[in-house]
Amino acid sequence: MRNITKIASFLFTFLVPAIVLAAPAGAAETSGSERSIYGFAMAIAIGLAALGGGLGQGRAVAAALEGICRNPNSAGKVLVPMLLGLAFIESLVIFALIIAFTLGGYVAPTIGG
Repeated sequence: MRNITKIASFLFTFLVPAIVLAAPAGAAETSGSERSIYGFAMAIAIGLAALGGGLGQGRAVAAALEGICRNPNSAGKVLVPMLLGLAFIESLVIFALIIAFTLGGYVAPTIGG
């Protein structure tokens, strides 16, 4: 039963954005039901990014604190790389937020001006 839940959640997570992106090519206007699908895909995207970022940050801080507890003299050497790693993880979550809003049409992608 547990494997079925994992497979279903995996398929649901990766098929919902595919359904959203399968809009007709010439459709300039979107109906209310299409907008709700976009909103749902945005929620899934940012939810997964926040979940992964939170888990990664939790593991990074736990490992750093464990290292400091084992050797308190290494606190200065561990702090800066840990903060840098947390910043990189958070930047990926912010990038996922930007992609989610771009998918929903709230941010116009402008490249090169």
